[in-house]
Amino acid sequence: MQYKLFYSRRKTLALTVGDDGVPIVKAPIGLSRAEIETFLERHKAWLAAATERQAKRRALEATLDQTRVAELRARAEREIPPRVAYYAAQMGVKPAGVRITSAKKRFGSCSGTDHLCFSWRLMLYPREAVDYVVVHELAHIREKNHSPAFYKVVANVLPDYKRRVEMLRNIPLQGGNTHDA
Repeated sequence: MQYKLFYSRRKTLALTVGDDGVPIVKAPIGLSRAEIETFLERHKAWLAAATERQAKRRALEATLDQTRVAELRARAEREIPPRVAYYAAQMGVKPAGVRITSAKKRFGSCSGTDHLCFSWRLMLYPREAVDYVVVHELAHIREKNHSPAFYKVVANVLPDYKRRVEMLRNIPLQGGNTHDA
């Protein structure tokens, strides 16, 4: 199996799929190729699914012309900040700011200074999925990690958050418009 390998001072193995569809392995310094190959074999099913999802994402991106991207960005700028305000009030947190980005690899992020960023690509997904990303990032204002305490914060607001996460794993069809503006 072809893959790209990067060694660093990390403690665990990590596996992702590059933009070109080639697996990327990040490994602790000194880990043998045999151990890496065993890891890849154990994660073969995940890797196949991730590679397929990425190919579908690339195909979807190819269908989005500049006009459609501009529409999605405008919708994100119009719809996401009110969702952030709604859930922030419900959760008792206050973000330092909200920005809409063109991020491809993540739907949202929360900086160490509580600035939130959301990709306009979220507008391709159902509102329930968008709300999950909003709550997820707001939860990072309280918990700066993905610990059980973090997911408890999320679950207190969205008890069905796991179902919503699954929505984000499904690639929308033809640049969908799955919720009302």
